[in-house]
Amino acid sequence: MIHVPTGRRLTYGALADTAATLPVPDKVALKDPKDFKLIGTPAKRLDTPDKVNGKAQFGIDVKVRGMKIATVAACPVFGGKLAGVDDRKAKAVKGVRQVVRLDNAVAVVGDHMWAAQQGLGALDIRWDEGPNATLSTADIVRQLEAASQKPGVVVRKEGDLARAMAGAARKVEAVYQTPFLAHAPMEPMNCTVHVRQDGCDVWVGTQVQTAAQAAAAKVTGLPLEKVRVHNYLLGGGFGRRLEVDFIAQAVQIARQVEGPVKVVWTREEDTQHSVYKPYFYDRLAAGLDEQGLPIAWSHRLTGSSVVARMLPSAFKNGIDPDAVEGAAEPPYAFPNMLVDYVRQEPPGIPTGWWRGVGPTHNVFVVESFIDELAAAAKMDPVTYRRALLGKSPRARAVLDLAAVKAGWGQPLPPGSGRGISLLHAFGETYIAQVAEVSVSKGGDVRVHRVVVAVDCGMIVNPDTVTAQMEGGVIFGLSAALFSEITLKDGRVEQSNFHNYRVLRINEAPVIEVHLVKSAEAPGGIGEPGTSALAPAVTNAIFAATGKRVRKLPINKAELHSI
Repeated sequence: MIHVPTGRRLTYGALADTAATLPVPDKVALKDPKDFKLIGTPAKRLDTPDKVNGKAQFGIDVKVRGMKIATVAACPVFGGKLAGVDDRKAKAVKGVRQVVRLDNAVAVVGDHMWAAQQGLGALDIRWDEGPNATLSTADIVRQLEAASQKPGVVVRKEGDLARAMAGAARKVEAVYQTPFLAHAPMEPMNCTVHVRQDGCDVWVGTQVQTAAQAAAAKVTGLPLEKVRVHNYLLGGGFGRRLEVDFIAQAVQIARQVEGPVKVVWTREEDTQHSVYKPYFYDRLAAGLDEQGLPIAWSHRLTGSSVVARMLPSAFKNGIDPDAVEGAAEPPYAFPNMLVDYVRQEPPGIPTGWWRGVGPTHNVFVVESFIDELAAAAKMDPVTYRRALLGKSPRARAVLDLAAVKAGWGQPLPPGSGRGISLLHAFGETYIAQVAEVSVSKGGDVRVHRVVVAVDCGMIVNPDTVTAQMEGGVIFGLSAALFSEITLKDGRVEQSNFHNYRVLRINEAPVIEVHLVKSAEAPGGIGEPGTSALAPAVTNAIFAATGKRVRKLPINKAELHSI
């Protein structure tokens, strides 16, 4: 707070007690948007220079006097335990200080990361692999497929679906699948902890400071006020740093170490012991009238519930509100509609949020199936969508804007196509994306251009919205083209960026973002760019090849020689 005439300054905190005694006005006159001076204007991020020049401090950069470094190996099978370890060779490695045993993992503490890694590699570890030692991705898919045969909890019901289906001129059915996904942040999991008799300090980059404090308090038995969390920048989160598993583990290790210890997971440990985006198995059916428009829509989602684990109070009547977002309230009008949800948990595999769990999977499924209906009706995909958006003018507006800016309908070279997708999710956010794609005879998919139209309500900083769209497109394109977590013999098969691919700079498309000026309440913007990308790409593949992609990631072999 600055008193302009005198230049005197006070923090808002210094005025808080006095302000609390003032009467609360019944009505507050809000500034007219036409008088805004800052809202809606671009502003540069203050943290960018330090991130570029290396001054920014992330969790992995923490340095505390007397700190040691530890690295970890957990049981390679989820649900397994540590059966025993011979640490004689590890303790002979120069710089290794001690070996710490946990229920399901072992850590080596050293003077530096090299010593800790060399010591970890010298351990002779025996694992009790537990009940999931033979689990495979195929087993999980079979369980999901069987569960999807039975009716789920009704999420939304409109009209008389059975009667409409019986009277439809044509019926279209499809099954869609989306895989487990890791977050793969550039900064692997790490946490520095100093446990003392009278308190605990935690240095970490986390998305949930309160949960981090609670996790440390639970492990140490200390009261919350005796645990201090020093929060650092994230070298990528995307939902992974909503979890506190790595924090609790670091505190468990630190309890057995004198002085502070930084626990660092290797990339391989991070990839193979993450908390994964759930695998979903979806059944869809639609009944079309004589003109090919849907008079009946059925969508059954089968997969695990992140909300039931992370926020149990929000898991009501068997429905995970996040898992069904983007399916329960599509922008389209269906006179007869049934959406139901079957919760099916994979044995032992922890699932969590991943840059928009529900919409990321549901928008792919819904927008792909809408394209299937357009093809069945022999109608242009944009025209078909417009016919279903009479009650959603904002959705129709971004659809039209994206189509115009992308040059929808203009000719493309052979083997190329455009695909469109539409999103309504994350509160009241509407975006449309058009992907321009080519497919080689060998099945290689190249995304050349992505055009995005965004209506997220009132925009405070347009530069931030544009950046979120650009980052979301890259993140979503990595998943659509390459990313997949698979299991064999209870183990995650992927380990690093060589077999858990992300998009490389030479593969990045041109991204154009067009913002709709709006006075509506702001909606979410961090995840829509990712959530709408995959169907735009797969619909473009269909336009280029006639091949429908119903399972991610896109399988090059299935597109070979088309």
